[in-house]
This record gives sequence, C-alpha cells and structure tokens, in this order.
Amino acid sequence: MASPVVLGIESSCDETGAGIVRDGQLLAHVVASSMDEHARFGGVVPEIAARAHLHAFNPVVRRALDQAGLRADQLDAVAVTTGPGLSGALQVGLAGAKTLAYSLGVPLYGVHHLAGHVAADTLEHGPLPRPCVVLIVSGGHTSLLLVRDLAREPILHLGDTLDDAAGECFDKVARILGLPYPGGPAIDRAARGGDPKAVSFPRPLTGGRGADDPYAWSFSFSGLKTAAARWAEGHRLRGEEPPVADGAASLQEAVADVLTRKAVAACGAHGVTTLVVVGGVAANSRVRALAERRCASAGIELRVPPMTLCTDNGAMIAAIGDLLVRAGAEPAPWDMTVDPSAPLEYASLTPVAAARTAATAPARA
Repeated sequence: MASPVVLGIESSCDETGAGIVRDGQLLAHVVASSMDEHARFGGVVPEIAARAHLHAFNPVVRRALDQAGLRADQLDAVAVTTGPGLSGALQVGLAGAKTLAYSLGVPLYGVHHLAGHVAADTLEHGPLPRPCVVLIVSGGHTSLLLVRDLAREPILHLGDTLDDAAGECFDKVARILGLPYPGGPAIDRAARGGDPKAVSFPRPLTGGRGADDPYAWSFSFSGLKTAAARWAEGHRLRGEEPPVADGAASLQEAVADVLTRKAVAACGAHGVTTLVVVGGVAANSRVRALAERRCASAGIELRVPPMTLCTDNGAMIAAIGDLLVRAGAEPAPWDMTVDPSAPLEYASLTPVAAARTAATAPARA
C-alpha cells in the first residue's frame, strides 16, 4: 500500500505556506510572504496578515500540488497549524484546511507550530535521534527542549525565555539602529562589516551554577536589548551616530554566545549527543557558525535545517502531519478551533472551543 500523502498548511504569522510530504520525503514547498506589507509599520499587523493569507491560500495550495505533480484528490490527509500565532491568521488557515479536508473526504490534523519547526529538520536529515536536545529560536520563541518521540510522547521543556525571545531582541535593536524590518536578517547583514568585540554587551543568565541553577537552561534577552538601546542612546547624546556595524556584530555575538553555550551544556548535562537548532534565528550565520564550532569541540552532532526550512513554511507542518499519520494518531474533530497562545506540550494540537469553555466555566453550587 502506498505511503500517505500529507498536505501541510501554515498561516500563523506573515507567511502563507503549503507543503506536501510523503513518508518523510518533501514533494512540494511553497511560501507566499506578506512581509513587505508590514515593513513600513516595523512589525506584523494582524489584520493585514489575515487578509494576505486569505488572498494567498488558494494560489499557494495550487502551486504546491503542481510542484508535486499531484491532483487534490491524491491527498490522503491535511495538517494545519492551530497555534500558537495570530488569531485571525490562524483562523484563515484552519478554515481553508477544513474546507479541503472535508471536500476531499480525508482526515484533518491540527499541529503545534513549534513542533513543525522541529519536524522541519527531518526533511533534510531523516528521523530525529531519540533523545535529542532541540533549540528553538524564532521571533517569538526561544526554548530548549528534550525530545524523544516527537509524534507520540510529551515534549520536555528544559528552559524557555523569561521575556523577549532572541528574534524579538534582533527586531527591536535593529529598529533602534535604523535598520529595516525584519531585524534578524538586517542585523546579520550589518554585522559582516563590524567587530564582534567592539561592544561588551551582557550575556544574560550565564553566570549561574550549572545544572543546579534554576535558570540554567532559561533565556532572557530583554536586558540585552536594553543594553544595546542605551549604547546607541549614549552615542546620540554625544551628537554622533552609533557605529551600526560594530553594534550589530557585538549584539549578534552576544545572542549566539548565550544560545549555543546553553544548548551545548544542556546536551552534556542530559547525556545527549545530538543538538537540533530550528526556527527563524537558526538562519543567522553567527548562530550557525558558533553552534558548529562548539558542538564539534564537545563531540555533539549538530543538525540545522536548510535556511529555506528555518523560517515559517508549510513543509514543516506537512512533516509533522506525516509523522502523526504514520504514528496512527487520531485525526482532529471537525469542531477543532485555534489556540493563539498554545504551550508546546505535544506535536498534535486540537483545541475545541466548547471543551475549553466548559473547562473554564465556574462550578455550580
């Protein structure tokens, strides 16, 4: 019997993605971004993002099917991001996925956006080792995870960001330095001409007592963002513009140092020999280079997806959907809704509004 063909739909923020995966193999990968529409506002505008998804949904799905050389009726399942993300954007993707699945008579799977990022690596490097440590770094999330069976078992959080995520820090400092949105790629480009040792920015939460420290695997980038802002402000108060290249290089070095130092230490503390780095900030050149160097020194295998699979895309959602289908996971109920602030506990995410309402209703006397 042929392996099931899974379509994945991603619409959590400003990218409308459709991907098709069969038995762990990527057949199609199409993304339409509305980033340019948000750039003049310095960040994503939820209403603009939702409208952009509405316009892009059908063309993106059609292009994915054409790329894979398939008809819609050859799909065996549809997977869709149901959280976390922007509520209106998620709703557009879910409505489209439900329509497709219902009209084709195939099962629908709701998946967690961050589990999709983890699964993206399998499209390049094959099944994840069990266990492995995963570092997720993106605009809204920075987490260290211990992952065993991604499709079947709960995901253990070793540590998460206490405030700003790494990508959020890049975006905000880029704006302070007069660099364009999105800040991550702009910081990376500017840093190429700068000195990473020019500014002694702090390394937050790296001065503890190792694994006994309650914040050993946690992150905090709010103070680093503030330090960069004060550095730039100091230059301007003296009537001079800050040296952007040096500031960008020094900030990038501080972020990469914290991320990779904690990730490699977590692998050693938990006896894990594979580190997987995923998410939009995994595309950062310094994060990649420093992770590579430190993993090689520690005898740890480093796995990072290709840059096209680091940012939000439908291929990663198809990948986790494919894992769920092959693991025999139950499809989602048709009354599944979205959860914009869903914590990452399992790869499958199938919130139902009625169940949530009942759970939060006050008890009767």
